Formats: sequence, structure tokens, C-alpha cells
Amino acid sequence: MLACVIHGRGDLRVTELPVPDPGPSEAQVAVRYGGVCGSDLHYWRHGGVGDFRLREPMVLGHEVVGTALTGPLTGLPVAVHPATPCGICPECADGRRNVCRDTRYLGSAARFPHVQGGFAARLAVPAEQLRPLPEGLPLRRAALAEPLSVALHAVRRAGTVAGRHVLVTGAGPIGCLVVAALRAAGAARITVTDLLPEALRYATVAGADTVVRADDPADARWPAEVDAAVEASGVAAGLDACLRLVRRGGVVVQLGMLPPGPSPFAGNLVVTREVELRGAFRFDGEFDEALELLAREPVFDGLISAVVPAREAEGAFELAADRDRSCKVLLDFEGQG
Repeated sequence: MLACVIHGRGDLRVTELPVPDPGPSEAQVAVRYGGVCGSDLHYWRHGGVGDFRLREPMVLGHEVVGTALTGPLTGLPVAVHPATPCGICPECADGRRNVCRDTRYLGSAARFPHVQGGFAARLAVPAEQLRPLPEGLPLRRAALAEPLSVALHAVRRAGTVAGRHVLVTGAGPIGCLVVAALRAAGAARITVTDLLPEALRYATVAGADTVVRADDPADARWPAEVDAAVEASGVAAGLDACLRLVRRGGVVVQLGMLPPGPSPFAGNLVVTREVELRGAFRFDGEFDEALELLAREPVFDGLISAVVPAREAEGAFELAADRDRSCKVLLDFEGQG
């Protein structure tokens, strides 16, 4: 079968691998689409994500959908929940499985041996990780379920957003999905900032009311104050903007992955304004919520900027890394089994 394997920084190879045999509690999936995520790009560009560094070749990918070939959902179109929490650590016991200290996550170098990912024509995963698609949800749009789950979890971490003005810094694929999640949650006004006009255009497609160039402090569209903010750019300047613009007692959610090591931030504002700074990492039950939302809202189709044959994966990664030309890029594995 065809698979996309990262060997090190800048070393992505499309290669043939043996078809995996599912174990007793596993199911085999014929993968159709896989979404190229920011973490996949980090492994390709830098050989790691944050503190997670490549130590062996790894199949990338954790945003995958396809058709179940074995197991209880045989023959049905399915989305793959990429996480397998341990179920016994203190975090799992506390109902926060998304921060499980011993989870297995598709296409992640967080543990060694690495957890091989889903950018392959065939995938064997625990059958309980498969979700049948809601009626009317096409596989192509369903490929957004994993990143939308991340966005939904971040919005949940922000608390009540209905009727409120929310700032989103960063209009990459995750930032745009945060906008859509905020709109679904009833936010009254959504302002989005980014450096790139094309990214801001996609934010408008997702439902932003106002878009602002992050490098133009004189732009009159900057809000004087917001009720909550989601930092989705992964840069210190984005966090600084969130802390300075959120109202006293407001909430800032750090969703973008900041560079490893110390990051400067306006900690004095956290104190004097009693701003709540909260992290948001992955998701858990939001996956099922994401599938239902995708089934109801065809607007998400507008965030898929390209579908590229899996054999052309390196070109797809180059396109996904160019935010002047793309939002969400999908790999197509049809006929590559």
C-alpha cells in the first residue's frame, strides 16, 4: 500500500508499506482522505513539533476518513478518532482524556516507538475509534472532523461565548475552524487578525465579522476591547494582542503551539486585569459534535482549498505550507491500496 513517511527534517517519502493486519479488537479502514495538519508540516520542516522530536521514520497523518473494511462498521464511511487515552491516569480519571499522560495519537512522535499515522491507503486502529458518518456528510468534508474538534474544544475552554465579542489571532486552518465553531456557539461578533490577505479571506468564509491585518496597528477595525480571545497563530505577538485587548476578567485561550522554551508574554496584565489564561490541547468528546456540525453546515467546503493525489504528497505539503495559496489541503488515497 502507499504511505507517506517522514524520515527527518525535509525528508518526506511516498513509499510502499505492507498492509497492516487488524488485531482482535481492531478494524481495518480503506483511507480516502487525509488532511495535512500544521503538526505534519512541523515534522516535515523541522523534524519535530515542540518538544516531540523524530527518532525513527514515521507515517504522518491523523486527520483521516475512509471506509471500514472490517469490524462492526464494515462497509460504512467512517471518520477515525486519532487518540487512544490510557484510561487509568489521573487525567483520564478526572474526565480530561485529551491531556492523558500516556495517550497514543496517530502520527505522533510524543512517545517512542512513535505512533504511526494515517497517511496510508490502509489503516488498522481500535474499532472503538471509528465513527460512522452522519447521514448526508460526504467523506471530503468529514476530513475536517479532527481539526474542527480541536477548534470546538478551544471554544469550550473559552467559556460562554454566546452573545459576546471574541477575538481570534491567526487565520490558518485551525483559526478559521475556530471562527466557524464560535459562530455555531452563538458568538455575537468575531474579529480575526492575520498577516496574510488570503488567510483573512478564508476567515470571512468561515464566518468572521471583521478581519484586520495584524501588522497594521492604525487600522480602525481593531476592537477597543473583546470579551474573550483565542490565540491560534502560535506566535508570541498573537498572545500579546489577546492579553491587551481582552476585557478585565476576560478569558484568553492559548491554542496555537508556541515555540519550545520560554515565551515572553504580558504577565502583568494577567495580574492587574485578572485575565484568565487557559491552554487548549487536542479534544475528546468534541469529535462526535464536530461530525454533526459538519453534516449541517456545507460552508465548511469553502475551507478545503485543494485535494491532491497521495502520490504527490510533497507538492501537497508545499502547497499547505504556503498560506498565500491555501487553507486546508487534503491528500486523496483513492486506488492506492
